[in-house]
Amino acid sequence: MAFDSKFENGRVVTPDGVQSGVSIGVRDGAIAAVGAPSEIGAADSVIDLDGQYLLPGVIDCHVHVRSPGYEHKEDWSTATAAAAAGGVTTILAMPNTDPMIDSPETVQQVYGIADEDAHVDFQSYAVLTSENYDQVKPLAEAGVPGFKVFLGTTFGEIEPPDDGELYAAMQDAAAIDRRIGFHEENDEILSFYEEQFKKEGHDDPIAHSHSRPVVAEAEAVSRIMLLADHADAPVHMFHLSSGTGAELVVEGKADGINVTAETCPHYLWFTEEVMNEKGNVARVQPPIRDADERDRLWETGIHGGGVDCIATDHAPHTDAEKNIDEPFADTWESISGFVGLESEVGSMATFVSEGRLPIEQWAYMHSTRPAQIWGLYPRKGSLQVGTDADFTVVDPDVEWTGRKEALHSKSKTTPFNGEEFVGKPTMTVVRGTVTYEDDALAVEEGYGKLVPSGKTTSNAKPRSGPGN
Repeated sequence: MAFDSKFENGRVVTPDGVQSGVSIGVRDGAIAAVGAPSEIGAADSVIDLDGQYLLPGVIDCHVHVRSPGYEHKEDWSTATAAAAAGGVTTILAMPNTDPMIDSPETVQQVYGIADEDAHVDFQSYAVLTSENYDQVKPLAEAGVPGFKVFLGTTFGEIEPPDDGELYAAMQDAAAIDRRIGFHEENDEILSFYEEQFKKEGHDDPIAHSHSRPVVAEAEAVSRIMLLADHADAPVHMFHLSSGTGAELVVEGKADGINVTAETCPHYLWFTEEVMNEKGNVARVQPPIRDADERDRLWETGIHGGGVDCIATDHAPHTDAEKNIDEPFADTWESISGFVGLESEVGSMATFVSEGRLPIEQWAYMHSTRPAQIWGLYPRKGSLQVGTDADFTVVDPDVEWTGRKEALHSKSKTTPFNGEEFVGKPTMTVVRGTVTYEDDALAVEEGYGKLVPSGKTTSNAKPRSGPGN
């Protein structure tokens, strides 16, 4: 029987290595065969990749879609169009919407919206607060892959559970093997320093960064791991920004705590000097750190095992909310966050080009590992026969410049505007269908589908970088 399509003449990347001379046959949206071209046989459509890299589809497990409730910032159609254009095949959406995703009913609401509007595959977290900390099991039964707790101030001003409620939620999550993820900043530290900075008249963009010191992240990481250790619960650190935080995660793993962490391309690419260069465009929470913290994030996080996966914290806002016309104006009048779905593959490919990151490790951290952490593996994040035919195709030789005018997101605000990349996503394939190619979206709204979630996979495959 012929395949629906066949992808050939590419360099196939998995966490185990890079293989040339391998073809992939696709039937009914799934990988049906992987092997030498002579072994695959005929196909209705043959896609010649001309030596480009084919990675298991990139997964972004930290995306603020903003729908329902804040569609003026972003919606499921525009967010997933941006994902497809950026080489991302699956997104996991954050729950600080209006209404919040905090009940089985609101879970189904967001699934319904996404099912009608998404261009790529999707999932959504549920939020845990003092109002629903005891609803872990019903929310998991509704389909969510895991949970989000906002410990630090962020968009939506969602109050976290107190430590007793959080510990009880961790015990419930441990019983069903679902992971709780955290915005890990100590809010009391943040509030104190923000008030102090305002009183002292510090309102330049870098003042926002300095008002959220590394100790706020470090304290939260330590407290979460302590509770998780006693509850025997799987936990996750979203958007880890510092080497200090990564070092704590390494220690936690060594002590047997089931902790995972992600970082974002902007923490690996920039230092806090970007605040003096681009102003509130780069304002984000937690903030971009100084050079020492960034270097240690690379050393201990990426090359030392403190960071499991890559995500963006894609956070769209309007130009007015970001005060784009005056990027160096009063930072307290600007909102935090920026888009990232269309720059993440380019930034990571650039690190590969520079020799800072083995391409096999990139595939592991940006596809395989997030799928394992959130219970989507091996359907997502692998190139195994029988799994979804999700591919991110990258031309490693293309040099290009990030341009905000080219973005598909409603928001065009990003510090990656004007940055130079080496390596570009040229084709995005979701369940065997090309969703983006030749700078054009190739599927309609509603093509994207909900990805069922199972149990988290805690056993990480050791990864190491150059010199380790």
